[in-house]
Amino acid sequence: MKSILITGASRGIGRATALLAGAKGWSVGVNYVSNVGAAEATAEAVRAAGGKAIIIPGDVAVEADVIGMFDHATRAFGGLDGVVINAGMIAPSLPLAEIDSARLRRMFDVNILGAYFCAREAARRMPIDKGGKGGSVVLLSSIAAKLGSPFDFVDYAGAKAAVDTLTVGLAKELGKQGVRVNAVRPGLIDTEIQAQSGDADRARRLGPATPIGRAGQPEEIAEAIMFLLSDAASYITGAILDVSGGR
Repeated sequence: MKSILITGASRGIGRATALLAGAKGWSVGVNYVSNVGAAEATAEAVRAAGGKAIIIPGDVAVEADVIGMFDHATRAFGGLDGVVINAGMIAPSLPLAEIDSARLRRMFDVNILGAYFCAREAARRMPIDKGGKGGSVVLLSSIAAKLGSPFDFVDYAGAKAAVDTLTVGLAKELGKQGVRVNAVRPGLIDTEIQAQSGDADRARRLGPATPIGRAGQPEEIAEAIMFLLSDAASYITGAILDVSGGR
């Protein structure tokens, strides 16, 4: 049975990935930052699907929390076969000229530092030469990293571009240590995170303008993540997979 830790697993793409892992019989560490009820519901759904699950609190932007999350998951599962670095945030649509420093700091703390903290802990624990099992790390980027998100989330787009660079660099560091590192770049996905933009209907409203003609669903991103986690992707590392409906 494989064991994975998913950050931000109580909703959206993280939750969909946890449920899909559960359906494969995996053990899942369900990380959450504040909504314990949603985390418990996700864990119960993972168990109902056929897997095992524990909930693990922690803010990815806080170094001590991240270390504690990985300690918790490693103790519970006897090591990790995979890590999904999914937790992130957006904010109300604004051009850069109107974004204050507090928002920039929080955006980068969560989406850049959080990703780096989690990736670093995976790099400390998963490599075979450090006593780990090897395995796979999947980071969640965004198609915004390619498009720039002008007038909406140029700060978010820049943060996700940093995730792309982290993916490529870490894949080269860990490739010979039995750990693959890849990223998925979702497009407009119909999840609760859209409400942080101030427009909860944003994905459904803009989805028809994509080449594929609709917004994506979190389950579609979860399928891509699970492929990259799986042995079917055994020769894939340093890849960034767009799952964006053609954007």
